[in-house]
Amino acid sequence: MNAGAHAASSDTLLFLHVDTELPPGADAMIAAALAPPKRVWGRFDVRIVPATPLLAIVARLMNLRSRLSGIATGDQAIFVRRSAFVAIGGYPDIPLMEDIELSKRLKRMSKPICLRTRVSTSARRWLKYGVVRTIFLMWRLRLAYSLGADPLKLARRYGDG
Repeated sequence: MNAGAHAASSDTLLFLHVDTELPPGADAMIAAALAPPKRVWGRFDVRIVPATPLLAIVARLMNLRSRLSGIATGDQAIFVRRSAFVAIGGYPDIPLMEDIELSKRLKRMSKPICLRTRVSTSARRWLKYGVVRTIFLMWRLRLAYSLGADPLKLARRYGDG
């Protein structure tokens, strides 16, 4: 992600998971959101596809959690002014929770812009491992990270599902 940011020529950077799709007009929405000079970063709401009733609830809770905590994840298509990204040193060099750490650093500069327009992200992992199991795995990983766990060990646990 840092290499991509370095290679990019725009003053606005967008970090998007490979299995996440932007809505039409996303570039204009990002430009409008970042027009106020004091706002330096943000993210979109997310929808998980294909949708199931349980995954629709999961997506709503992800969006609410992000809105309340100011923490965004890569599924939410994080956008940021290049100057802010450079000022915080870019993404940390860790194999997991890098988006959470990036959000924490950016929150010191400004609150995130939370666009209600939704990006669509794949349900692949949720369906492969089970929705409830995946929820608990994510909670455990985030809790462990907040308590100081090694991101490399967390990445191994995440990879095992």
